[in-house]
Amino acid sequence: MSANSAAEIVAGVGGAANIESLTHCATRLRFQLNDASGVDQSALESIDGVMGAVPQAGDRYQVVIGGGVQTVYNEIMALPDMGRAAADAAAIKAAARAQGPRGKSAWLDSLFEYLSDSFRPILGALLGASLFITFMSLMSTLGVIGNWADPRTELSPSWQFVNLCWQCVFVFLPLMIAYNASKKLGADPWVGFAIMAVLMLPTYANFTENAQQHTIFGFDVQTIDIFGVPLTVFDYSSQVFPPLLMAAVLGPLYKLLKKIIPENIQLIFVPFLAMLIMIPLTAFIIGPIGVYVGAGLADILKSINDFSPFIFAIVIPLAYPFMVPLGLHWPINAIMLLNIQTLGYDFIQGPMGAWNFACFGATAGVLLIAWRERDLQMRQTATGALAAGLLGGISEPSLYGIHLRFKRIYPRMLVGCFVGGLIIGIGGGVTTNAFVFTSLLTIPAFDNIILYSIAVAAAFFTAMILVVLSGYRTPEQQADFEAARDAGLERPGPIPVDDSAEGVATAAALADAESTGTGAGGVATAVTSTTTATAEAPASTAVRGAITEIPSPLAGTVVPLSDVPDPVFAKGTMGGGVAILPSGDTVYAPAVATIVAAQPTGHAFGMVLDGGIELLIHVGIDTVQLKGEGFDVKVKAGQKVEVGTPLVTFDRAVIEAAGYPLITPVVVMNTKKFASVEKIAEGETAVGTPIIAVEAKPKA
Repeated sequence: MSANSAAEIVAGVGGAANIESLTHCATRLRFQLNDASGVDQSALESIDGVMGAVPQAGDRYQVVIGGGVQTVYNEIMALPDMGRAAADAAAIKAAARAQGPRGKSAWLDSLFEYLSDSFRPILGALLGASLFITFMSLMSTLGVIGNWADPRTELSPSWQFVNLCWQCVFVFLPLMIAYNASKKLGADPWVGFAIMAVLMLPTYANFTENAQQHTIFGFDVQTIDIFGVPLTVFDYSSQVFPPLLMAAVLGPLYKLLKKIIPENIQLIFVPFLAMLIMIPLTAFIIGPIGVYVGAGLADILKSINDFSPFIFAIVIPLAYPFMVPLGLHWPINAIMLLNIQTLGYDFIQGPMGAWNFACFGATAGVLLIAWRERDLQMRQTATGALAAGLLGGISEPSLYGIHLRFKRIYPRMLVGCFVGGLIIGIGGGVTTNAFVFTSLLTIPAFDNIILYSIAVAAAFFTAMILVVLSGYRTPEQQADFEAARDAGLERPGPIPVDDSAEGVATAAALADAESTGTGAGGVATAVTSTTTATAEAPASTAVRGAITEIPSPLAGTVVPLSDVPDPVFAKGTMGGGVAILPSGDTVYAPAVATIVAAQPTGHAFGMVLDGGIELLIHVGIDTVQLKGEGFDVKVKAGQKVEVGTPLVTFDRAVIEAAGYPLITPVVVMNTKKFASVEKIAEGETAVGTPIIAVEAKPKA
């Protein structure tokens, strides 16, 4: 993805000024916006490299990228406008919080965002560790080494070293989570790290040598007196709930201390007092509570599994497709880790694999249909999502990039989940000795490889076959797709063009046209019918290298696009064309055309000329900020216009008083479909004077 695409993403969510904060997970950009109503979803989904755009509760928005999300995130944060946005993020967040809760479930969204952001930065380390685990499992299965997961098995120093390559991640997992969670809540992450580190020191673990045995809440625990106060001693390796609870208390405490301690001594006393309070609080109260909470949740799930492994193996894969979009899978991941630490194995990941592979199978079905239908965009999306799933065990690109956009997929995918879970349940369940991402590469990590392989294969192929047989689009979506494809549009669906850096897009306007009954198929039909005067007449004026001249839509001075003070236009990102410095106050239709985008603000119009040329006329730069003030729109989306039909009248004084440039780009958006798009006029021009020449590509 290019820097231009990064700028288009920012524009699509309403510009840098609309971004309160930006983070990312393994596959998604996660935007917290000031106003989510300014998002142009159609424009976002049309950007190369974007697999999907998903609104969340409140003013949150997610843009699905896939495995390259870190690079895209870096490109966005490197944009000049984002520097200021990032610097002001904390202040903007405080202001937003001061305004009160956002939406009915904002607290729940915040909780799962907290969990997600506590795990997200370490997903790479977890994935890397899971592949080391898979390698050890494979070596054990092949008889090269003994049961590596059994602590009683003695490994040679060489294999012990390989074992350390994954243990390092899970042993020190509480420290990583403490760092991320503390940072998320505004505390010094290294202070959170240090607090949790006390409970993981070898000396702390050695307290058990002089400890007394007790039973608390049904748990056998060890305690030792510290200044006369009983301290419950646990092994906190791999624990996730204690650092999460610790950071949840540290965050508010840290902010309180910064309020009451003078600024000139905060650097010394805020960390000191935070540690002075939080280290004993975590050791004596928060840490043990975290262990009990985690163990309690794990016991509930274990009780269900012990009662009926058959039911459990079916329920888990059927529940996951609904849990992942809501973020509910994060606590389950924590319980998986706890199971491994306390039981020595986990029983959730096997059934979860049935869901993952059903998800990937549905994506494979979409990919096969995309190949058959010559749908290049969906083919690219599905290929990336399938690779991320089968090789990395990551379901989000499939889920957000495809499945949630085409709701026909979900019922077929659920059948695959059921079939996979049913096979695991009939076989008595599947366990693993380590936390892994369920992918093709991690199959050897499960105890019953044959049963697990049969189950995930059945889930995969069931979902894939059902999607292939039934399709993934509704009949209406399929009709629109076929009409757009048959009309020869470069990419099926709405015209995928963002017409300015502030996020105004012809694609969005086409979506508006669809709401009035003119879809992509309708527009294509209108163009075809008007360009075919007789049965023998050609369907386009631009054939075999023929040249079509586009007249000026307004009076003024013609200048190169490079003069436009907007890089999206100036660099030709939108396509070839010219710009006009208006001398009049009215924009006219330059040719017979169908209006596919008529922004209610009056600043931008997209149209398909008879002959298939897609033209954008953008009145001024950043004039969308006027919200229609000074513009009198004369047409609407879906309307057929003749040469000279007024499109909009604008008040020059209003625009100039607001400080926005009046320069008006006139751009051929589907430039790549033609041999060339050239400026053929310069200087003063009148309405109707040819300004652009479009040469068609010779027919094969």
